[in-house]
Amino acid sequence: RERRARFVGKNGACNVAHKNIREQGRFLQDVFTTLVDLKWPHTLLIFTMSFLCTWLLFGMVWWLIAFAHGDLDHSTRLQRDPGEGAAGAPASFVPCVTSIHSFTSAFLFSIEVQVTIGFGGRMVTEECPAAILVLIVQNIVGLVINAIMLGCIFMKTSQAHRRAETLIFSKHAVIALREGKLCFMLRVGDLRKSMIISATIRMQVVKKTASLEGEVVPLNQIDIQMENPVGGNSIFLVSPLIIYHVIDKNSPLYDISPMNLHHHEDLEIIVILEGVVETTGITTQARTSYLADEILWGQRFVPIVAEEDGRYSVDYSKFGNTVKVPTPSCTARQLEEDKSIM
Repeated sequence: RERRARFVGKNGACNVAHKNIREQGRFLQDVFTTLVDLKWPHTLLIFTMSFLCTWLLFGMVWWLIAFAHGDLDHSTRLQRDPGEGAAGAPASFVPCVTSIHSFTSAFLFSIEVQVTIGFGGRMVTEECPAAILVLIVQNIVGLVINAIMLGCIFMKTSQAHRRAETLIFSKHAVIALREGKLCFMLRVGDLRKSMIISATIRMQVVKKTASLEGEVVPLNQIDIQMENPVGGNSIFLVSPLIIYHVIDKNSPLYDISPMNLHHHEDLEIIVILEGVVETTGITTQARTSYLADEILWGQRFVPIVAEEDGRYSVDYSKFGNTVKVPTPSCTARQLEEDKSIM
């Protein structure tokens, strides 16, 4: 049989494509989140174009103000006859913005106003109230664009999934005996010294199911109970931990044996780790999944934590290593029935 497509990839990416979305306008109602969700090339393009377009727009406005007030004609005359200023009339002329004699100079002045460079060659005078109003408007628009775009860049560089890159899961999961019961086990670890606060872990089985009425659910998500050394779903992830699920009568794995394990192409077990990043206070989530052929029956993870020179050392080179252990080749149901008979 053809292998089932993953619902969640090993790197935590969800393998879901959204098609035929008719209400595209909903994305524009939350512009900031839409910008943060865009890919980096698109974000940088919008970042550049937002500044460039406003510079050009206000550059055109400054040029029109200078043109309407006659600043361009006066500047042209002074360039042609610099000594004309001594005659009296041209020297008394006060422009709206000094040193604007073309669209290029108006564009440069627009950049100076919005990014507050202020080289000193061009400045607004008291001659034109409209110019003062445009100056105020452009400063406000520039501050709004700066706040939105810089906030967007900051959020993209500090997104939660960046921290999740250093939260690792074992490549394979294992099924073996623990305390006399079959258990599904995996190992999780954190490569950074900064901790994940209030870390919780949960697990789901995703498989195709059909109801008694004949309704087919292609991706039915079933929560399964997790156990860990600390108890409950909260974990203290200061060193790698082995998280396990006891396969009992309430487990979706209750009737799975090593003989039919790899015939469950529709079986996928998703593991989700959530917590708050200690250094930033941002909630992060790391995900992975295990298909049937990534579950090893009758194996156990090797120890990787040892005490050396008064402190505990973790050997990550053995993070995913397993060893074979004696394990019954039967389902958890059969194992429980055999114990009840004995």
